[in-house]
Amino acid sequence: MRLLHTADWHLGQSLHTFERSREHQRFLDWLLDTLETERIDALLIAGDVFDNANPSAAAQRQFYRFLAAAKRRLPRLDIAIIAGNHDSAGRLEAPAPLLEAFDAAVIGHTTRDPAGEIDCDRLIAPLRDRTGEVAVWCLAVPFLRPGDVPRVETDGDPYLQGIEALYQRTLERALKRQENGQAIVALGHCHMRGGLLSEESERRIVIGGIEALPVETFAPAISYAALGHLPRAQTVGGQQRVRYSGSPLPMSFSEIAYRHQVIRVDLDGGSRVETASIPIPRFVDLLRIPAQPAPLNEALEMLAALDLPDQPFEDRPYLEARVRLDAPEPGLRARIEAILEDKPVRLARIETSYSRASERDPADIPQSLDELSRLQPDEIFNKLHWRKYGAEPVPELLAAFRELLLEPEGRP
Repeated sequence: MRLLHTADWHLGQSLHTFERSREHQRFLDWLLDTLETERIDALLIAGDVFDNANPSAAAQRQFYRFLAAAKRRLPRLDIAIIAGNHDSAGRLEAPAPLLEAFDAAVIGHTTRDPAGEIDCDRLIAPLRDRTGEVAVWCLAVPFLRPGDVPRVETDGDPYLQGIEALYQRTLERALKRQENGQAIVALGHCHMRGGLLSEESERRIVIGGIEALPVETFAPAISYAALGHLPRAQTVGGQQRVRYSGSPLPMSFSEIAYRHQVIRVDLDGGSRVETASIPIPRFVDLLRIPAQPAPLNEALEMLAALDLPDQPFEDRPYLEARVRLDAPEPGLRARIEAILEDKPVRLARIETSYSRASERDPADIPQSLDELSRLQPDEIFNKLHWRKYGAEPVPELLAAFRELLLEPEGRP
């Protein structure tokens, strides 16, 4: 049995205001070819199909057309999909009866029986091999909010312990169905302890990260755990059988040198035979100019020297300009845009840093709510300006701030 693990598509996502539907379509076209070339039996999509809970009609069409195309090209392909924290669980699961015609199992949320117990059986999806026989039982556990987990008596965190209890109970149900060497795999969208985040791309699901699960959540009876949520592909706890596939497209400029991938998993009965990373092409380049923040004039010279081949707008590289300043530069964006006006790039972001930025004496920082309450707005503005730029605001800027404070309410 051969599986393909992918996650975090974020269809409908924009990168710093630039719409990315063409990039997503090129990934989906590549994925269709890969499913066929690699002779995949089942596709696992571990959450965050869409970038937000109210995806556009175009993003939804893109997803459903992919499912239809996949079924046309690989008639025996099984698909298991779970909701991530970016998805609307109800919206994703609503067409489930129709998607059954594509052999696609979609699990958006947990449900409870009249006694208030979670129905674990609906979280188990059969995956069939090329002969049509069930070869794998998939624990399809979507992103779990505190109200989605069992109520457990514990001295620890009830949410964390509830997640672990749900995986355990679902595994117990799957083990009762297992026969003739069938494998058990898990599909989850969660944050594991030690998981590496990517700068600017993903946040912890719960403040403080208390939801981070231990690798022991996935018992040895689970041949492979296909995870979503973190955008960088990685193993968990040093175990090759518990992995994040990562997102197919870069989610921030911090991933400029990172190769995105999907994971192929070969199973022989209940044993994992092999996992292999299949690199995804970079459909649109990311550029950081300069590579490290540079003084303004130097950065502008490097931007002016850019020499790139012309190409359609949606294929042009995304550019992050990195400038180190000594003081605020109100016309910075206009100057950079003027230099780039005739260059085939898309200015996505300007990163500014300040060589003089420093904090004042800690004794000058308010230490209590009472001290904060005695500060006047212009004092707060002054302190923030000093912290960011390492200097007092110029009189003209302070005067403009005070003028804003005096604006009458309701004035346009």
